[in-house]
Amino acid sequence: MKFCSYCGSDAVTFSIPQGDDRPRHLCGNCGAIHYINPRVIVGVLPYLGDRVLLCKRAIEPRLGLWTLPAGFMENGETSEEGALRESWEEARANIRVNDLYTVYDIPHINQLYLIYRGELLDTDFGPGPESLEVALFGEDEIPWEEMAFPIMHRALEHYFEDRKGSGYPLHRGVIHRKL
Repeated sequence: MKFCSYCGSDAVTFSIPQGDDRPRHLCGNCGAIHYINPRVIVGVLPYLGDRVLLCKRAIEPRLGLWTLPAGFMENGETSEEGALRESWEEARANIRVNDLYTVYDIPHINQLYLIYRGELLDTDFGPGPESLEVALFGEDEIPWEEMAFPIMHRALEHYFEDRKGSGYPLHRGVIHRKL
């Protein structure tokens, strides 16, 4: 950070504020402390019967690979509203959310993923501007080697395993950087 977003000063330093335990961007002019916190990604694992809806990405990162509809949560919306918005933007999908299904921390890229499980209300879906293609897949049809993100791979694994059992518990975890 080169300039304070409050006063415009270029007197910004990176140091530990009094009473804090980690470095932050501090404005030497107005005293503002600029907190940079993790980004929240929200999405839905949309299902219809024994199939799930996936989107082929039309944008970077991971252009041309498959994912669940998901994206950054916006200010002023709940995580569920954001997940439904992303599902509409990426797949034009009408979904009824069932429950929060996975919560994954990815600390090395400062992200938190919240994925809901949601039922497709109809088959009137199609690619939005961020998707090249949208399709329903059964477990044996999933393009596992072409999944864009590890969290989406894990969410799908949980889902197909849970379908064999008696419920859909909340799955939590941490995805660490591969060395």
